[in-house]
Amino acid sequence: MKLQHVLVMGASGGIGLAMTKKIAAEPELKTLILCAAHASSSKLLQELKRECDEKNIHCLIIDVDITNENSLAALVTCITPSVTALDLVFNAAGLLHHDALLPEKTITQISANAMQQIFAVNAFGPILLAKALWPWLRTKQTTVFASLSARVGSIEDNRLGGWYSYRAAKSAQNQFLKTMAIELARINPAGIVLALHPGTTDTMLSRPYQAGVAAEKLFTPDFVAERLLELILHAKPEDTGSFIAWDGNRIPW
Repeated sequence: MKLQHVLVMGASGGIGLAMTKKIAAEPELKTLILCAAHASSSKLLQELKRECDEKNIHCLIIDVDITNENSLAALVTCITPSVTALDLVFNAAGLLHHDALLPEKTITQISANAMQQIFAVNAFGPILLAKALWPWLRTKQTTVFASLSARVGSIEDNRLGGWYSYRAAKSAQNQFLKTMAIELARINPAGIVLALHPGTTDTMLSRPYQAGVAAEKLFTPDFVAERLLELILHAKPEDTGSFIAWDGNRIPW
């Protein structure tokens, strides 16, 4: 698979930024669309754009709120004049915690507000992004829609409990992507939809929860991006609708 036209959502985050740098180095790349809630204020993305400009790669940096349909519609309006194809849509947007939001250790910590925030980004966001970009995904060409899920979203693999909202939101994302894969296969047999587990990665998302992670199981964003991009580049239509870990192993739903 050749990457010529690519859109990355969550491009300014740990894995998203690492993936963006890997993609920018692809020899066939012609178009790179970098999206995040505050993409335009990212100095690293601006620096990457300058590097793309020097290589005659058409690079767009667009502020997009993945949870907001109006924002996603604005993204479509922005890219429609110049983007006629997308070989890859990679979604790295995710939310586990912020100052006023922590993963639940017990059912008594569950709140509707927290669940709504977690589901908005981790469950609803990816499928709303896919809906917005559907015209580019349904074309009769090889195209990959890959979104970061998490092993904790596996119902069968859940043996520790806790993290109610995050687990359930990732499970919901998996169901959305599996259902989308079935529909896309009917329209575009060359279309591929993947839910990807990156492993525990040294980013802001996981940093408060790394204490119990063995050193050899805590990965750098660069390592994760390299492994995930390799999976994407070698994915085949028969892989569509799969839940795959960074090492290529399938994860039970």
